[in-house]
Amino acid sequence: MKATKLDERFFESTRGRIVTLLRGTTHTVEELAVKLELTDNAVRAHLATLERDGLVRQSGVRRGLRKPHYVYTLTPEAEQLFPKAYDLLLDQLITVLKGRLAPGEIEGALREVGRRLAATRFSGLQSDDLEERLQKALKAIEALGGSAQIEKRDGKVFLRGRSCPLAAAVTAHPEVCQLAETLIANIVGAQVQEQCDRSEQPQCCFEIDGA
Repeated sequence: MKATKLDERFFESTRGRIVTLLRGTTHTVEELAVKLELTDNAVRAHLATLERDGLVRQSGVRRGLRKPHYVYTLTPEAEQLFPKAYDLLLDQLITVLKGRLAPGEIEGALREVGRRLAATRFSGLQSDDLEERLQKALKAIEALGGSAQIEKRDGKVFLRGRSCPLAAAVTAHPEVCQLAETLIANIVGAQVQEQCDRSEQPQCCFEIDGA
């Protein structure tokens, strides 16, 4: 399973509750069964699914009165499931910058962040194949927490998002899209024009010029 942030419904489910109980600690099947008021076999079935999805693993054995008990813990990938405060921090950061910088300075700062991300996090040999560069841009969007696909229409190429990784900030601060525009432009190696939907449910859209 590719780790991605999940909504509150997951954490309200039995598997989500197991993930929450294992965060920062370890538990045996018996301990989880007591906390969840389930049978041992029911807990084992949920753990098997979580192990299959790469979220939980056995981390040792604990000695018991009659027999040893396997101990379970979360995998590093599971930590990515938990909501982070990045959205709130980004929103407040842009608000503070707007109070201190001129609009042009804010745009310059955001574009510089996009360039630095492209150079430090998504650098590598630039391929001559446009398709490979577009796929690399998609992976960059996914790494930021978004989801997008390549769309070719009327001789034009678009990266169209199914979700926006910066959704919490872009409605109030549309200039944040310039960060993503610059990031994609530096990865693809072409001019990019953002045409993002910043309505109630923001979705990314970037037209690749000269593609």
